[in-house]
Amino acid sequence: MQDYLDPRNAEGMPNLADSTFALDFLLSVKNGIRNYGFAISETSNPELRKVLTKQLEAAIDLHGEITDLMIENKWLHPYNFKDQFPIDLKGAETAVQIGKMNLFPMDTDRGGMFATPNQ
Repeated sequence: MQDYLDPRNAEGMPNLADSTFALDFLLSVKNGIRNYGFAISETSNPELRKVLTKQLEAAIDLHGEITDLMIENKWLHPYNFKDQFPIDLKGAETAVQIGKMNLFPMDTDRGGMFATPNQ
């Protein structure tokens, strides 16, 4: 049985985690942009509309920065499907593999690997 809590089994995780966090952040910002657009179209208060418009513009700028970061790190290829598809496929395969892991085994004794307060 593989011990998934053992740091030896985390090879490649920092880069995978960074790209995952960046994608999640990008998707959250996109959602915020959409919500600002809805809010602007629903308000009749000119001052509130100005504030929301400024926030929308800031969110659009942030989206650009995150996208540039992801392109620079080769985590996103928005103009090249042939390069993007393997990345998306690898992400989906990794999610399935994580879903199949026995992350919470019945026996959680670490066998003295880590210091515990009761020892």
